[in-house]
Amino acid sequence: MNEKVNMATTQRQGWGERLPLLQRVSVEEDHREHYPNHTVRRFCTIALTAIPILTLAIIFFCIAIAGQSDLFGDHQTENAPFLSLPISDGVVPNEHKLPHATWPASDGISYDKLKQILQDTPSPERAREWSQYYTAGPHLTGKNRSQAEWTAKKWEEFGLKSSIVSYDVYLNYPVDHRLALLKDGEVEFEATLEEDVLEEDPTSGLEDRIPTFHGYSASGNVTAPYVYCNYGTYEDYEELQKAGVELEGKIALIKYGGVFRGLKLKRASELGMVGGVIYSDPGDDGEITEENGYKPYPDGPARNPSSVQRGSVEYLSVAPGDPTTIGYPSLPGAPRQSTDGKIPDIPSLPISFAEALPLLKALNAYKGIHYNTGPTPSTLTLNLVNTQNYVTTPLWNVLGIINGSIPDEVIIIGNHRDAWIAGGAGDPNSGSAALMEVIRSFSAALSQGWKPLRTLVFASWDGEEYGLLGSTEWVEEYLPWLSEATVAYINVDVGARGPNFQTSAAPVLNKLIEAATGEVLSPNQTVAGQTVRDTWSGHISTMGSGSDFTAFQDFAGVPCIDVGFGAGKGDPVYHYHSNYDSFRWMERFGDPGWGYHVAIAKVVAVLAAELMEAPVIGFSATEYAEGLGRYLESVKAKARTVSDKAGGMGLAINDDTFAPLEKAITAFRRSAITFDTKAAALSALLTSLPTAPQTPTAHLTDLYASARSTNTKYKLLERQFLHAPGLDSRSWFKHVVFAPGLWTGYAGATFPGIVEALEEGNRTGVGKWVGIVGGRVEGASDLLGE
Repeated sequence: MNEKVNMATTQRQGWGERLPLLQRVSVEEDHREHYPNHTVRRFCTIALTAIPILTLAIIFFCIAIAGQSDLFGDHQTENAPFLSLPISDGVVPNEHKLPHATWPASDGISYDKLKQILQDTPSPERAREWSQYYTAGPHLTGKNRSQAEWTAKKWEEFGLKSSIVSYDVYLNYPVDHRLALLKDGEVEFEATLEEDVLEEDPTSGLEDRIPTFHGYSASGNVTAPYVYCNYGTYEDYEELQKAGVELEGKIALIKYGGVFRGLKLKRASELGMVGGVIYSDPGDDGEITEENGYKPYPDGPARNPSSVQRGSVEYLSVAPGDPTTIGYPSLPGAPRQSTDGKIPDIPSLPISFAEALPLLKALNAYKGIHYNTGPTPSTLTLNLVNTQNYVTTPLWNVLGIINGSIPDEVIIIGNHRDAWIAGGAGDPNSGSAALMEVIRSFSAALSQGWKPLRTLVFASWDGEEYGLLGSTEWVEEYLPWLSEATVAYINVDVGARGPNFQTSAAPVLNKLIEAATGEVLSPNQTVAGQTVRDTWSGHISTMGSGSDFTAFQDFAGVPCIDVGFGAGKGDPVYHYHSNYDSFRWMERFGDPGWGYHVAIAKVVAVLAAELMEAPVIGFSATEYAEGLGRYLESVKAKARTVSDKAGGMGLAINDDTFAPLEKAITAFRRSAITFDTKAAALSALLTSLPTAPQTPTAHLTDLYASARSTNTKYKLLERQFLHAPGLDSRSWFKHVVFAPGLWTGYAGATFPGIVEALEEGNRTGVGKWVGIVGGRVEGASDLLGE
């Protein structure tokens, strides 16, 4: 333990000294001595505070005597890759000096050559190599230090300056479990709670394979009758209550799907139920089922009936991250909060369909048999035992950087590394393999002389599976820097598990992802030369939760995009969070040939290159305005539905209620169109300029000042939709336009404050949130019109 704590301190010191524009959120220290070397760690913290101040004084003195406005001269940032210069202290790029001599053209190599390198470098062989490494053994949160070190070392070999950043997080590891069906107290059926070991799939039989369990599940030993609760949605429980089914004191038997697993247990607990058992039903697998004649994995593409979906049951729609430090980072000495209302207080277990079947048959609740929800008679009960060990332990993020000529315009690309199982070939390590190829591609460009305009940060997160821990703690720690500097965050989680491109994005990024996918050839060449854009439906989902973009979008107001290739109805069944999400499954069924791993790496790289190199950032405020208009129409439709259900409530909530917000959105649309038009004209002008030095320097300097002003407004646009107090029932979520649905968890909700007030029948709350959202929209209009 001491070794881990010391390493965390050392690594944080190294990172804090070198990260560009770094400013951390201070955390009130808990004076209890949690660690043996607590005093040493406090000394390091004080030293870290003093060093940047002293460094700044020296730098300003050097500037004064040398007359040098560029701190390290032209293009020397690669020699000083992590600079601790808080932007809020006034150290910003000089807008009256060009970022590099060839601006607005790319520096070192042409933009076309850069994109060609990014298209030519990723290879199936290397993607396969990275996947094989990441999936070779268990890499559970807080138990993958060697993988973090390997990742950082590889990034260094590729030419990135890299560092490991740790946080001390509260989480659980499994100790013991049991699930038995009892009849008159005697065992009728005893579940193994194991997935079958398959000779054809080596990682399924590792001696150190991870047991089946739920992250953040409560320990407990309960024996009670059980009730079949369908998907465990809020509506499912309502239907059971309307039907007079007694829930209090019972165990819930629930199917995966519909909503986030933690919310299934949250509602069960609120209704007095004492435990939960959750299983995956092949009836939800579409046409690829044994019932339709397909063989199960490993012999065919159908679900192996012994597969079990592990996963977190933290209440993600209440707040992600360490449940004991909501709103601030889990640093050593940080005060710890109660977990009440953040994680379940009833025990739960995930089980396979094969072991759910005896329980369903006992209820007569399976297909082909008379449907019966239960509860079971008092003579037929379940004994559910779940023993968890809760600890506070380090996790390890890996961060790497390519410094640009403009240090306060930053693009971040992230993927999480941790998995519930030894494999994780789809989730998350298809994304990990793709990220390695993205980094290798940019490294190749650097080796050919490329010098980026904007700064690029790479992140390999730990702790995503438990509740987005690594990314959330990092965002909470470095919120001031992120707010000042970050242009966009690109997330790749499940990079490839099928042939269908899927994305969710903040609206300002819509046009950029459409353009990027149009430049990358699809692995599906049924029509010669077709691109990913040609084979994609074009649907862009709204931002919800469930991956590492959440803290960036919903807490920091950084526009985000999540990309990956998923499976369609006729594709092999993906064994989510199961031992069978393995290298062997991926190579045979998920992405034979590794072409989709390569394609997603190219999409991410091309998208990042456009964000990094365009003189005028290619955002679209108009797309945002159009989105707001659609979201408002959706809210109006919901209001009419709620009003119909509530009878007289319709007299108070109608379209007129939303008139102030509609007026604000209309004004924002006008401002957005005007702003985008001017930005497009400036971009076209910069593109048409003759190569420097033919263009007069004074003229270029004026154009650069205009570009900087435009880009700053684009950068800060998303931040205008943050409301500091947060949503009423979950204050961690600050965004007034996007949040995960309160009772869905994964799926995105738009105008969540208004929607939740509507669902509660709270007329005053609706009016309050119409005013709040309208005010934030007006703020966005003011920003663009300044």
